[in-house]
Amino acid sequence: MSTPKHGPALDRVRALVREVAKFGAVGGLGVLVNLGVFNLIRSTTDLQVVRASVIATVVAIATNYLGFRYFAYRDRAQSGRTRELALFVAFSVIGLVIENGVLYTATYGFGWDGKLETNAFKFIGIGVATVFRFWSYRTWVFKTLPAPAAVSLVVGQRDGQAGDQGGTQGGGAPGAPAAPRTPEPAGK
Repeated sequence: MSTPKHGPALDRVRALVREVAKFGAVGGLGVLVNLGVFNLIRSTTDLQVVRASVIATVVAIATNYLGFRYFAYRDRAQSGRTRELALFVAFSVIGLVIENGVLYTATYGFGWDGKLETNAFKFIGIGVATVFRFWSYRTWVFKTLPAPAAVSLVVGQRDGQAGDQGGTQGGGAPGAPAAPRTPEPAGK
């Protein structure tokens, strides 16, 4: 069967586009939750800007975990939930520091603490942290399951059947000892 010249590469690009779209959908909801909770806290309490932002970020992180696990990355490995959750929290805390570090710098470093400025820098901080979160979540937290062909190749190699994807070597039955190969003449 003939395969297009760039078939596997195009498939990887399409899969990445789908992943980015799902991540963006969940992240977009998270941004709305984050900014909504942030502005609600700021308008109803006297809490300092960065403290209100940290609370809003934590609420958004909880929302995002549910969206990532059950929507964006539902097809990824689901074993080791404790490990997954621990890594998610660890990388989310790093993202929280990045996000709120931008806001802290703008507010306390430059004195930009008006409502418009805090929302703008909160949004910029979310954007910077999102790049880190996308990389870390897809790389470490929600790992891709191995492709079925790769799994069968690994199993075949483990069982001493390397070299043939059909599970046999030398025309024998699966699991039978491989027949010795005769070397080809040098002129061919």
